[in-house]
Amino acid sequence: MDIAIIGAGLIGRAWSVAFARGGASVRLFDPVAGAAEKSIAEIPRMLADLAELDLLGGQSADDITGRIALAPSLGDAVRDVDYLQECAPEKVDLKAALFAEIDRHVSGKTVLASSTSIILPSLFTGHLAHKAQAIVVHPLNPPHLIPAVEVVPAPWTSQETIDRTRTIQLAIGQKPIVMMKEIDGFLMNRLQGALLEECFRLLEGGYVSAEDIDVGLKDGLAMRWSFMGPFETIDLNAPGGIRDYVQRYDGGFIKIRDGAMHRADWRGATLDRAEAERRALLPAEKLAERHRWRDRQLMQLAAFRKRRSE
Repeated sequence: MDIAIIGAGLIGRAWSVAFARGGASVRLFDPVAGAAEKSIAEIPRMLADLAELDLLGGQSADDITGRIALAPSLGDAVRDVDYLQECAPEKVDLKAALFAEIDRHVSGKTVLASSTSIILPSLFTGHLAHKAQAIVVHPLNPPHLIPAVEVVPAPWTSQETIDRTRTIQLAIGQKPIVMMKEIDGFLMNRLQGALLEECFRLLEGGYVSAEDIDVGLKDGLAMRWSFMGPFETIDLNAPGGIRDYVQRYDGGFIKIRDGAMHRADWRGATLDRAEAERRALLPAEKLAERHRWRDRQLMQLAAFRKRRSE
């Protein structure tokens, strides 16, 4: 399977590892001079971390890096590939222009996937000759460590493209979430946004600190959510299952909803407070170090889940 990755930033680099580890041949291209070369130089370190926790699928790091090559031009990157993953910045006009250029080089077999997290596919693919092949495949960052990906069709995306996209993602070990139609925020950011809204609302009201909100999630709800979703959670949280749960607790949640009708201010004093708390816990100069720590934690979780499934 031949894959093109367009855009060699953090997401493009992680996608390259995910596809190459899954057995695909990857062509990486970035229009910014030197960006692809700089990105590919980071891949051996990423693979060394994965190898340490046996997350290379029984392959060597050399096997995987050998499947990733730099393409000299956009046309060379996308020509005759089975699947393309665009990882450009989140700007509608930029993506529309980039896909128009891609459209001139691809064949009728290529899936044209975008990594966008917020832009509806209908806003930048309707002008394409191959628009039936266009789709959003939004990863959770980073995709080589978090398997869930959102598959979001435009109104004109063909069912064949949806099916092929799902099949390809499954083949490289990802967990595709296939949406039936597009909606702002897709699935993940709508869920995350609803949770963040309540977090800011509680912080704004002076009910709890940002640190304790994080504790409640990481040492509370996330303990369950790391292996089961919210519907299964409530199905198991009442003796008679999900209907019993709703009958028992719906009244309490109605009170919560009634008190959550106003929008929290994410930008003013509440943001100042949240930022002050975070910078007291983690100085800005240590953010990059903490990014590496996050990825190591995700690797250890992935290794645990792998052992559990064996």
